[in-house]
Amino acid sequence: MLCEKCNKRPATVHLTKILNGQKMELHLCDECAKRNEQVSFDTSFSINNFLTSILDSIQDSPIKVDYVKATKCDHCGMTYGKFKQLGRLGCSKCYHAFEEKLNTLVKRIQGNESHIGKIPKKAGGSLRIKNDIKELKLKLNEAVKKEAYEEAVVFRDKIKELENHLKEEL
Repeated sequence: MLCEKCNKRPATVHLTKILNGQKMELHLCDECAKRNEQVSFDTSFSINNFLTSILDSIQDSPIKVDYVKATKCDHCGMTYGKFKQLGRLGCSKCYHAFEEKLNTLVKRIQGNESHIGKIPKKAGGSLRIKNDIKELKLKLNEAVKKEAYEEAVVFRDKIKELENHLKEEL
C-alpha cells in the first residue's frame, strides 16, 4: 500500500480515528506522517516508563502526592518520586523504604511477594528439598487450621521424610 499523501513511498504508519461514530483511516509513509499534524510520535518510551506505568496502574488507590514526595530512603536519599521517574532503586535499603508499594508491584508481576526463582534439575537438589519442606509446612499449618488432621499427618510424614533425606545428603 502506498502513502495516501505522496503516493510514492510505502505506507508504514496507519492511523485509525473514530470521531462521532465515523471511522477514518489514514495510511502514510514515515516522512509524510512526521509532517502531518494529526500524527504525533511519542519517542519517550523506555522500559523505565513502562515499569512505572505498571506500578501506577496496579495501585488500589491513586498514589498520594504526599507519599511520592515524603517517602525517602534513609540510606541513599532516593525519593519514591525519583524511583518512579528512573524506574530503578538507588540502593538495597530502598526495598525496605518503599516496601508498601513495591510488594504490590512484585506480587502483580511475579505472582508472589518474594522471588523464588528456578532451580536447576541437576544441581540444587538440597535447595529444592528445602523449598519443598517450606511448602509442606505451609500446607501442614493450613490443614491444622482447618482441623483436617488426617491430611496434616500426611504432610508431617512427608516433611520428616524430606528432612531425613536432607541429613543424608550432608
